[in-house]
Amino acid sequence: MDGMVPARVADVAPWQDWTSAADDALRFLHHHVGWDLWMVTRLVGDRQVVLRAWPDRDVRPGASVPWADSLCRQMVEGNAPRMATVTAIVPAYAAHAQQPVGTVAAYVGIPLLTRDLELFGTLCGVSARAKPRSAARELTVIEAAARTLSSLMAAGMEPPPVPPRPESSN
Repeated sequence: MDGMVPARVADVAPWQDWTSAADDALRFLHHHVGWDLWMVTRLVGDRQVVLRAWPDRDVRPGASVPWADSLCRQMVEGNAPRMATVTAIVPAYAAHAQQPVGTVAAYVGIPLLTRDLELFGTLCGVSARAKPRSAARELTVIEAAARTLSSLMAAGMEPPPVPPRPESSN
């Protein structure tokens, strides 16, 4: 071989940067697991900021919510499980189900950690409709995607800088 990647294996070549890895993870989860919206977020001060989203027409990078009102905060703090196929029956999620993206009827979130095991942000998915209990089978796939993103950060790949807030964000 002359050092070039043959076309038949190019689809599994290493990601060139963390953002490409995050985007591929979000597209994969949207296609494989479903749900309406997938996001990679970062905790910045008292706000949870969207770094990447798919489909990206639904929320723009830079959009944010107060961490205090975030479903992800409830998950990280152990007040609610990583996946709720019906948020209405989980009190901590039901109290925060109204989000800027609309009513969240199903939620999944996995913490993203730095090399020092500090909370960086989350990989999360939301749906406007409740999901069947069988959706819980996909939790290990979502956890693997989150762990991959955390591992890439720990290995030295830098996440993108925090984007500015879009004009229509809170």
